[in-house]
Amino acid sequence: MAEHDPHDSHGHSVAAWTAVGILLVASTVMSAAVLWPNVAVFVVGMVIAVIGVVAGKWLSMAGYGSKPPTPRETVELH
Repeated sequence: MAEHDPHDSHGHSVAAWTAVGILLVASTVMSAAVLWPNVAVFVVGMVIAVIGVVAGKWLSMAGYGSKPPTPRETVELH
């Protein structure tokens, strides 16, 4: 099995949660547009999705994203 480096945050940040929340709303709107065929509502959902991606990236660039993991010393396994 592949070994993974442990990360402290796993992306738990304001930027990540904001993006995911907005994208969940967007997917709900787009799903409703598929259930009740309406192109305009689907386009509104797509716009909300773009806003979610942009908001997440903007918040990450503003310092609300995950911090990169700190380099650790390598440990040799015998």
